[in-house]
Amino acid sequence: MGRLPTRSNALVVILALGTMVGCQGFSSSKPASQGTQTPVTGTLNAAPTSITFGNVQVGTSQAQSEILSNTGGNTLTISQVAVTGAGFSTAGLSLPVTLSPGQSMSFNVVFSPQSAGSATGNLAVTNDGSNSLLNIALTGTAVVAGSLTASPTSFTFGSVQVNTSQTQTETLKNSGATNLTISQATFIGTGFSDTGLTLPLTLAPNQSTTFAVVFAPTAVGAANSILSITVSGSTTTVDIALSGAGVTPATLTATPATLSFTGVQVGKTQAQTETVQNTGGLNATISQGTVSGTGFSVSGLSTPVTLTPGQSTTFTLTFAPQSSGSFKGSVAIASNASNTNLAISLSGSATGSTQGQLSVSPTTIGVGNVTVGTSGTQTGSLNATGASVTVTGVTVGSSEFAISGLTFPVTIPSGQSAGFTVTFTPQSSGLASTSASFTSSATNSPGAATLTGTGVAAPAYSVSLTWVASTSQNIVGYNVYRRIGTTGSFTQINPVVNSTTAYTDSSVTDGQTYYYETTAVNSSNEESAPSTAVSAKIPAP
Repeated sequence: MGRLPTRSNALVVILALGTMVGCQGFSSSKPASQGTQTPVTGTLNAAPTSITFGNVQVGTSQAQSEILSNTGGNTLTISQVAVTGAGFSTAGLSLPVTLSPGQSMSFNVVFSPQSAGSATGNLAVTNDGSNSLLNIALTGTAVVAGSLTASPTSFTFGSVQVNTSQTQTETLKNSGATNLTISQATFIGTGFSDTGLTLPLTLAPNQSTTFAVVFAPTAVGAANSILSITVSGSTTTVDIALSGAGVTPATLTATPATLSFTGVQVGKTQAQTETVQNTGGLNATISQGTVSGTGFSVSGLSTPVTLTPGQSTTFTLTFAPQSSGSFKGSVAIASNASNTNLAISLSGSATGSTQGQLSVSPTTIGVGNVTVGTSGTQTGSLNATGASVTVTGVTVGSSEFAISGLTFPVTIPSGQSAGFTVTFTPQSSGLASTSASFTSSATNSPGAATLTGTGVAAPAYSVSLTWVASTSQNIVGYNVYRRIGTTGSFTQINPVVNSTTAYTDSSVTDGQTYYYETTAVNSSNEESAPSTAVSAKIPAP
């Protein structure tokens, strides 16, 4: 017997039986002046280069400040500070510390003797600059406490503006059992003086006197001194260590000093960066930044802002002209620096607007017939003429269409184009049409195109089988068997014996290959051997 499947819908399959077919302080100074060659490596300098404490009573301590500065042309790192000598130590120093060119740091050197006598020591500063080991000599004299005591035993004035002064209070007390007379007070070093101390002065037991110590620097730099108090009849002075630093006043400097915006098109903007630095020796607080002039604005400057010596702040100035011509303006920086109102001049020139045109090609992009549930594509392009055009985005009116191949924003130079792809994924059969709108800087923005496509229903396939009738006796019908793919067993697919020599299999899946066999059934319900298998391949979607 044989069988012949016939076409159902779009599929034709022909079968024949047996046959299939188909605390540490930091500051920064100004860079080296022009004409001075700055070393390309960091160089560490100390001020002062040596420290002398004078007489310090046993059991007390004195502190003097030390300033380390990087005078080289590159950063350096201080990795270690080693102190030798009995009674010497440091305070306010945290390591490692990195100094940029022109930057400095301050800390205290302390002398705390425990026994009388002269003391010497050394402060060795290890760094990776050109002078990798910087030595600072330390000397002091420890004396037995006498009847006259000082409180405090040392003063650190910190940074004081040159040609100004700072005052601190000193108390001298007679802690003995008899009267003593203070005969002399001598300053060793410049910039320091006293007021309110009239000598000679006699103090009774437990009596004290208070006076002021004044630091009035006349030059920039570190200043160390000793105030020696002489008591009549004593060969040992009471020494009070003094230290401070003369600094320049806070001064703000603008870089650049003027800003010029040239050739800005009307309706466009241009931004430039401005930096204001504190080039003085004291902190400066900017309280306000005010911009004047048509089309100018400032952003990124949050006030109040405090700048330490050497520190800077950066902000943005923008010119956005609304008409052509030349414009003037300024930025006024108000602060407590010596130049309380820093002015930055602004100028700008604006030209007439020149904007490009944007076109979409083709204006109607047809994807054609696409089976429902699948996708089809078509290409298009954006073209700029007259001037460069910046395309910032696209809006598509239907979820069945999508545009890809462009990363926004995209700038298209005049005379050039940018390609894109339209993808159509129909959800139902029939004609679909929508618009795509491209937003841009062009004068004719937005640029538009029509998108079309036709959704086509997916074909429903079936396999029609026919075969030649069996010549055996008492045949009452036939059974049909099916297997999916080249392996596995055959399964009967007709629910009852088929009385004819034709059968249609409607339960097929797109993309599968099916194999079929038939058997003849007699009146005793006996089946013949199966026919030779034949196959039918269902087209993929």
